[in-house]
Amino acid sequence: MARVRMRDVAEHAGVSVRTVSNVVNGFSHVSPDMRAKVQRSLDELGYRMDYLARGLRSGRTGFIALAVPFVAEPYFAELAQAVIRAAGRRDITVLVESTAGDSEVERRIIEGGLTNVADGVLLSALTLPASDIAAKKPDFPLVMLGEHSVGDQFPRVGIDNVAAARTAVEHLLEQGCRWIVALGRNGSENGRQRTEGYEQAMSAARVRRVNWLVVPVEDWTREQGYEAVRELLEGDGPLPDAIFAFNDALAVGALRALHASGVRVPEDVAVVGIDAIQESAYTHPPLTSIAPDLDAIAERSLALLEEQMRSPQSSGGSQGAESEEDAQVGAVVAAPQEATPYRLVVRESSRRESVRE
Repeated sequence: MARVRMRDVAEHAGVSVRTVSNVVNGFSHVSPDMRAKVQRSLDELGYRMDYLARGLRSGRTGFIALAVPFVAEPYFAELAQAVIRAAGRRDITVLVESTAGDSEVERRIIEGGLTNVADGVLLSALTLPASDIAAKKPDFPLVMLGEHSVGDQFPRVGIDNVAAARTAVEHLLEQGCRWIVALGRNGSENGRQRTEGYEQAMSAARVRRVNWLVVPVEDWTREQGYEAVRELLEGDGPLPDAIFAFNDALAVGALRALHASGVRVPEDVAVVGIDAIQESAYTHPPLTSIAPDLDAIAERSLALLEEQMRSPQSSGGSQGAESEEDAQVGAVVAAPQEATPYRLVVRESSRRESVRE
């Protein structure tokens, strides 16, 4: 069966090839009635866009790349789905790349390693040193996702990690908890910021330092959450009355360890996580968690990426000089650093009868 051409659609609809092209490419200066008429012919004839040919003409591929540390981890899988939904509304296809948290892979990406297949890149960096990132001046559209400290030359979209952690701990304090264990400190920027939020909340509540405990965990997985809490319970110290896990995977592991040891949640130990992955609503008991607005992250990051794609001279974080004087001294306007909304989802893992209204 021969491929349907724009000329075939134009003859079927009784319009010019240019009008068909305007409709197919989404140009706005087509009346609603004309757009509907052409769309009917497109549907009836089964026209399919030749993306390769369009890419050759426009210099665009129609693809963007989303690079995340682990596609199998629920948070990143759900983030990828949000980006795919938002991109679909823009007729953009998303290629998903896993970096496995490897700093060398992340470095290659910010050096343009995915630009041979994509018009722009959304990168959630995990281990790449901030000093390495700061030294880069990308010449392609790039937006950073998450809380990695990348300097102001890269646009970045994510929640205020310190404030989110503080919100989680403040909730536990409101439940009457005073010995709160922070589970998940590691060498990542996320770990540093969530530790900072924990310490801010504990300090503001004037909790005695002897009741502060930050437990290091190298990887934020269920297995390591389980092992860390099991070791905590087998130690000589008193039982804490709450655990603030730095993500939901750690919290799920913590819940399992507590249950296996006969510790009641939340009566003996309350538990709160971050990410509000879909699984968290079905744990036993259901997990209280900080829920980032993934759709807002996806929408804002794609909007910033599209701005760069429309203005190649502003690729990456370099937005151009504000004035001729700035240009002469090599000044660069700071790229947007956008904090998206989050909310605390309170469930049975932290809600104590004694403080219910």
